[in-house]
Amino acid sequence: MAEHESLEFGKADFVLLDNVSLEEFLANLKLRFEKGRIYSYIGEVVVSVNPYRAMNIYGRDTIEQYKGRELYERPPHLFAIADAAYKAMKRRNKDTCIVISGESGAGKTEASKYIMQYIAAITNPSQRAEVERVKNMLLKSNCVLEAFGNAKTNRNDNSSRFGKYMDINFDFKGDPIGGHINNYLLEKVGRVVHAREEQRMQGDESLLRSLHIQKDPTAYSYIKVGGHIKVFHSNSTLKDIKVLKGFIEILPIYEEHCVLLQGNLKFGNDGDVTLIENSKLVAVLGELLSTKEENVEKALLYRTVATGRDVIDKQHTDQEASYGRDALAKAIYERLFCWIVGRINDIIEVKNYDARIHGKNTVIGVLDIYGFEIFQNNSFEQFCINYCNEKLQQLFIQLVLKQEQEEYQREGIPWKHIDYFNNQIIVDLVELQHKGIFSVLDEACMNVGKVTDEMFLQALNSKLAKHAHYTSRKLSPTDKSLEFDRDFRIRHYAGDVVYSVLGFIDKNKDTLFQDFKRLLYNSSNPVLKAMWPEGKLSITEVTKRPLTAATLFKNSMISLVENLASKEPYYVRCIKPNDVKSPLLFEYERCKHQVEYLGLLENVRVRRAGFANRQTYPRFLQRYKMISEFTWPNHDLPSDREAVKRLLQGCGFEHDVAYGKTKVFIRTPRTIFSLEEQRAEMVQRIVLFLQKVWRGTIARMRYRRMRAALIILRAYRRYKVKSYIREVNRRFKSVRSMKDHGKHVKWPTPPKVLRRFEEALRNIYNRWWAWTLIKGLSPEEMLQVRAKVATLECLKGQRADLGLQRAWEGNYLVSSEKDSPETASSFTLVSSELQRKDKFMRVLFSCNVRKINRFNKAENRAVLITDRHLYKMDPLKQYKPMKSIPLYNVTGVSVSPGKDQLVVFHTKDNRDLIVCLQGMVPAGESRIGELVGTLLSHFKRSRSLCGRLRGTK
Repeated sequence: MAEHESLEFGKADFVLLDNVSLEEFLANLKLRFEKGRIYSYIGEVVVSVNPYRAMNIYGRDTIEQYKGRELYERPPHLFAIADAAYKAMKRRNKDTCIVISGESGAGKTEASKYIMQYIAAITNPSQRAEVERVKNMLLKSNCVLEAFGNAKTNRNDNSSRFGKYMDINFDFKGDPIGGHINNYLLEKVGRVVHAREEQRMQGDESLLRSLHIQKDPTAYSYIKVGGHIKVFHSNSTLKDIKVLKGFIEILPIYEEHCVLLQGNLKFGNDGDVTLIENSKLVAVLGELLSTKEENVEKALLYRTVATGRDVIDKQHTDQEASYGRDALAKAIYERLFCWIVGRINDIIEVKNYDARIHGKNTVIGVLDIYGFEIFQNNSFEQFCINYCNEKLQQLFIQLVLKQEQEEYQREGIPWKHIDYFNNQIIVDLVELQHKGIFSVLDEACMNVGKVTDEMFLQALNSKLAKHAHYTSRKLSPTDKSLEFDRDFRIRHYAGDVVYSVLGFIDKNKDTLFQDFKRLLYNSSNPVLKAMWPEGKLSITEVTKRPLTAATLFKNSMISLVENLASKEPYYVRCIKPNDVKSPLLFEYERCKHQVEYLGLLENVRVRRAGFANRQTYPRFLQRYKMISEFTWPNHDLPSDREAVKRLLQGCGFEHDVAYGKTKVFIRTPRTIFSLEEQRAEMVQRIVLFLQKVWRGTIARMRYRRMRAALIILRAYRRYKVKSYIREVNRRFKSVRSMKDHGKHVKWPTPPKVLRRFEEALRNIYNRWWAWTLIKGLSPEEMLQVRAKVATLECLKGQRADLGLQRAWEGNYLVSSEKDSPETASSFTLVSSELQRKDKFMRVLFSCNVRKINRFNKAENRAVLITDRHLYKMDPLKQYKPMKSIPLYNVTGVSVSPGKDQLVVFHTKDNRDLIVCLQGMVPAGESRIGELVGTLLSHFKRSRSLCGRLRGTK
């Protein structure tokens, strides 16, 4: 906000001055200028003082500080007014314009460039190619037009010799989509053929060389006519050279060159014949104009006149030839400049835009036009320029001062009338039909016969003798500041200006002989041909009298003001602190004069006496309704006016506001800023609340999606499970009747969730399949099967041969196939005796073995294992038992993993029995598996094996 600047920089808004006086206004302006604060406010009007130095206040960081901010939230700046115009255009879909006014050298052109730069920077975040192209062309067009339409003078580094109004079109999203430039060129009537003494020539050496222009400016008569030439280079000029070079290829620069060469043409007399003294230039001109040399020479020396049916060539006098030469030079320059503007408009204009499809496009207009001028010698050019400024000042008065007071009356707000100077009387003095200066000038130009500038002055004296703002030496004989038959004075809003009428008639007519138009129309260059369409008329064809320069300019100014009045205006008032372009000097009288004629003090008084801000009730509520509980989110009061009143009373601002019929009026900017601060605080809380609600909504949406996904997932899983079970049931429902009981049936692939279920199901099936196979076996066969299963569980992968493929006999000592009958009978007797004695129920295993004693001596022995004991026997003594070990004393059995038949029986008393099975028939048969399986099966049945076997070593 402007008020937040320290008081050491003065008051940022002149409305906040303690006393509204010219002295205090200038003191505050000087203080801010000396402190480097070149911008100030008068309410919503920006006052800009030319700093005459580069300032680091236009970079990207500064742009971000003003982007989207309210006018008073940041210190005064051009960017603030540009952002306000952009927001008004975007928010309210309303056309806006920025009017930049001030005298020549006050910094208007630079201000317009910075405004364009800001608007280009804040638009188009997505960097789309087409929008970028339009923005670049809008910015680059500035330096091109300045290169051809501005002059560098001792008074002004970048003096605009043309007026420019640029419309920037935006689409409904607020992105620039095109633009259009209107130019108001006056230079053709003055400095094209008559350079002022202080005029400078500028240009990069490489650029001048590429245009085939000599570096020495004194080589051209049109330039050296002032008598004092300076060649000037600056960083700002060189910076734009690259952009300018990009346009040279599409611009007919040779016409600029042609204008310079025409000024060097000299005419002389040889008796009654007019001649061109330096005729070699004619050939060069013919080449540049793409026409024949003899045609150029004829157009310069003769004028074709139609008298009835006869056509004759009338030779010019040397004065007439010089006049024609200068008229051609001015016309070429004018049409070249207008052609450049036309080409730029062709590039930047809105293309293929249909409002029915793309929505309404809106416009921001930027006006940069020549400022008020008062020179030592003021002629027709200064008269037109100052009339233009009168029109703009009148618009400012109407829109800012007059409408301000009228609005208070319309809204029923008590108001003390403030007198202000209404310059409508001066505008009428210039443009009024039949009475204004332009009308008198046009009448003088239309009179038949020789009409002089003195006759024009006499006509003014007769018609305007009683006008309060017009005088001349004839009307004021004692005023020696005016010359007889030459000067008249107008009391402008900016001060008194003396004009010399010399040249008014010729400059207003600005007659160009038809011969030149036909010459250029018949050029072989299509661009030149297009610039002179009227050249196609035949010599005898009668045409209307062309409009005079004054009428054309007046019509363009009336059209411009009507265009500006149709938009919501924003103002930048530029002030020139001194005439020597010093960044330190503040000339009091110079600035006082500008403050007075710009009407700044009256503007402050109106703002001070009135209200700094006014808004319609609905718009005010829309912006600030969140501040009060009575208006948020919507009020239930009888009207918006009552709602606004309740809101402001709640904030304690009722002493600083007034309530109109349709608007609320707020007196000081401080109240607006306080409302903005409260709004910003509440918006933050509302945003947090909305974030909370939205996050909750998102969480609930996410939960519903997850829940829906879970339901779908569960349903899908059930579907997959049911499908799998149905498929398993379909494949295995007939296994009972199958020969292999379903062994050949392929199991379907289960879903992941049923993989463990499938394993369990397969185990169930395998157990059922196994039970189906073994349910018909005898008890002895069942014992053998269980023993083999126990062997497989215990020794699978530990030994190569487990003997599972053969029948297990168990009691091999009584088997006739594997032992001799005599031995078998002896063992049978001993076995029966032991059964009677030890009461065992069943023989588990018996076999001949070789025992290795503690002396590592091997001996033949036999082993008998019953369900009660383990017996070691001597086969050489009819199987006499040598040792009996209760089976419950056996703690474990160890077997080797090799092909040997070594077995170790571990006992509780650590007197292990180590034997090697032998007597296998056939040889090499392994009985280790049978021994281990039989013991395991026995102990499982008796439920006493738990923790007794150590496993296989």
